[in-house]
Amino acid sequence: MYDIITVGSATVDVFVKTESELIKIKTKEGEEDLIAYPTGRKILIDKLDFMTGGGATNTAVCFSRLGLKTACLSSIGNDDNGKKILDELKKEKIDFIGTIESGESGKPKGRADGKTAGIGGMTSYSIVLDSMEHDRTILTYKALSNNLKFKKLETNIKKGKLKTKWFYFCTMLGESFKTLEKLAEYAKKNNIKVAFNPTNYLAKEGPKKLKKILDATEALVLNKEEAKLLLGYKPEDMTLTIERLMKELNRLGPNIIVITDGANGAYCYEDANKRFMYHIQPRGVKLMETTGAGDAFTSSFIAGLIKGKPIEFCLFLAQTNTESVIQHYGAKNILLTWDKVLKEMKKYKHKVVRMKV
Repeated sequence: MYDIITVGSATVDVFVKTESELIKIKTKEGEEDLIAYPTGRKILIDKLDFMTGGGATNTAVCFSRLGLKTACLSSIGNDDNGKKILDELKKEKIDFIGTIESGESGKPKGRADGKTAGIGGMTSYSIVLDSMEHDRTILTYKALSNNLKFKKLETNIKKGKLKTKWFYFCTMLGESFKTLEKLAEYAKKNNIKVAFNPTNYLAKEGPKKLKKILDATEALVLNKEEAKLLLGYKPEDMTLTIERLMKELNRLGPNIIVITDGANGAYCYEDANKRFMYHIQPRGVKLMETTGAGDAFTSSFIAGLIKGKPIEFCLFLAQTNTESVIQHYGAKNILLTWDKVLKEMKKYKHKVVRMKV
């Protein structure tokens, strides 16, 4: 039996570092930052790095390095990028229990916007554009990540390969979202706990669309903007307090709610103790690149729960591992092992505050 199975995308990411600048524009939703490039010119690239990524692999590596028996459930292609992903998972002692699709790369089998399948045999791919201020924009082609079919997992279920204590659900679209729903039902029937980390894509669909998943969710982790979208509020609505968002999300079903709020830190509220909310403030570390920060935080927090640690410890663990990741390039290069993260936690005393609500 696994401690946890991660379910989500598996990609190859190319990190493109340039001297692009940020510009601010005003829209009807408010002020927005954009990475700017001049048109009609060649743009010199300062650095180019190829790494594996995607929510399922990023979090799987985090869980494995923290000492948990881990499997990754995703859909990849029978191509060079798919092989890179499999090689890295093997190196990190993670079982791949997803699907490997064959097909002529480059021949579309439909749209890749989540409404239909992606592309035959092509592993998902992302281009991460970094600015001189280290803000990043990601161009992502979902391809097979949107085409994980539950029917193709039935053999693994019969063989007992989906026996686990926890599932970790990332954002998935198209056919893969239907699979998430069926896995949520499978989890409820088999007393498997679910951690759910929806991004804007899913959060904006609202609780009705996500009901099957939320009904099975033990721990819901998302950022403040995603929390507002999930509850049907506008992201620019500044009247909404963290406390209010926590309580409204709790009423949707999950027992544990975590909301991250950038430089303002992270907050946690649990159904078992509704009188209190927990808060941790990040240290002012030097920021290099933020890709994978959310994956590192969420998976580290859930790892603490799986190990039976209290909420305060889980927040401390999550913040410490996240700060390691954002000081380097790549979503998982500097994810810490259990022993190393404990040493870092002793070195830097984060303060977790328990507040009455």
